[in-house]
Amino acid sequence: MSEVPAIIRVFAYLSLLTVGGGMAAFPEMKTLTVETHNWLSFDQLVHLYSVGQLAPGPNMMMIVPIGDWAGGPLGAIAALVAFFGPTAGLTYAVGRWWQKLEAWPWRASIQSGLAPVSIGLLLAGCFTMAKGAIFGIDTAAIAVGVLLVLMQTRMNPALLVIAAAIVGIFSFQ
Repeated sequence: MSEVPAIIRVFAYLSLLTVGGGMAAFPEMKTLTVETHNWLSFDQLVHLYSVGQLAPGPNMMMIVPIGDWAGGPLGAIAALVAFFGPTAGLTYAVGRWWQKLEAWPWRASIQSGLAPVSIGLLLAGCFTMAKGAIFGIDTAAIAVGVLLVLMQTRMNPALLVIAAAIVGIFSFQ
């Protein structure tokens, strides 16, 4: 129970960093959940994120087990509400306001400026995860292979996650 206020603070803050998707918040999530609060290890965080990629629905549902590990069932609920609540409210408010500013001359400039920010945040998350997930030639080959397949085809990423898990079973014992 004592961790619930910290869970709320951490995940409400992280929710505001998800510009461009959940991966944008990953570096700060690692800092707060692994290094600051010690709720889980970096390997556990990477595994949760990977499983979140496979599961249906938003991949950031992986925050629920973090909340559970840190604060039990109440921590899981707190993480869920704190992570999705602020972003949902902010998105609703900005969406309504943005429609009213359709003729505003700065609107296109703001949209053009936000796209590179989203990409930068996403890449920072990718590099943070890569530091923990790529630990040799084999894992680097899997990462490059998945990247190439996704760039060349329209394959469902969940199939690649399953394929990589199967490769992992046979390669990393």
